[in-house]
Parts: sequence; C-alpha cells; structure tokens
Amino acid sequence: MTKLGTHLIVDAWQVPADLLNDPERIRRAILDGITAGEATLIDLCVHQFSPHGVTATATLAESHIAIHTWPEHGYFAADLFFCGAGKPVVAMEILTKSLQAGEIKVRELTRGFPGPGAVYESKKEEPLKSSLVMA
Repeated sequence: MTKLGTHLIVDAWQVPADLLNDPERIRRAILDGITAGEATLIDLCVHQFSPHGVTATATLAESHIAIHTWPEHGYFAADLFFCGAGKPVVAMEILTKSLQAGEIKVRELTRGFPGPGAVYESKKEEPLKSSLVMA
C-alpha cells in the first residue's frame, strides 16, 4: 500500500463533565495538540450546544481534527487524520491528557491506495433504490 496518511479514531471515557462542556478548554486542547503534532492550522471552528456539549473541527494543511463531546456521559469522540508530515499520535496524546480522559480506545487506520500491480477487489452491488420522487 502507498501510505498517504494516518487516521486515528478515538473514544474517551471518564472525562470530567466541566472540561467537556468548556469550549475554550476544547479549543486550547486542540491548538496544543496541533502544535505538539507539528501540524499547520488553517481554520478552527468551535460550537457549544445547549444545554451541553461541544463540537470542534480544525482544518489542517495535513487534513483535520474533529471532536464531539457528551459531558453528561463523561465521553468524547475524536477523529485525527494527518497526511504527509505531522505526528497524529502525539496530537492525540495531548488532546486526551488535556481533557483528563480516564480511559481511551484508539483505532489507527492507514489511508492510501494499493501500489503498482496491486489487484483491486471489488464487489458489484445493487443500485440503491429510492422512494424519492423528483418533480
């Protein structure tokens, strides 16, 4: 496989609710992770929901970081995709430590495509059937 990037899928539990409901804390954790992960920030959007929860997405030159929080469950889900340069594992470690996660599960995916001479395996699927009628 020709590797184009590393994609980390993170589930974190036992996180203090006040941290997960603090948009500035989330913003700072992401920015610290970007710096430590040697990535380049293009844009950062942080949104606080009512009555609780925060969603944040950072667009990076290397791809993105996204986090969604459920303070009422002490849980957050994060997605870190870095292509090219950068250290996504370091960024993830900063993020989970900054938010004081008690337990984490990380799945790492290598993103890319098969190299020359690779055999592509595909299954022909039936077309999607839709009840949508266009007028």
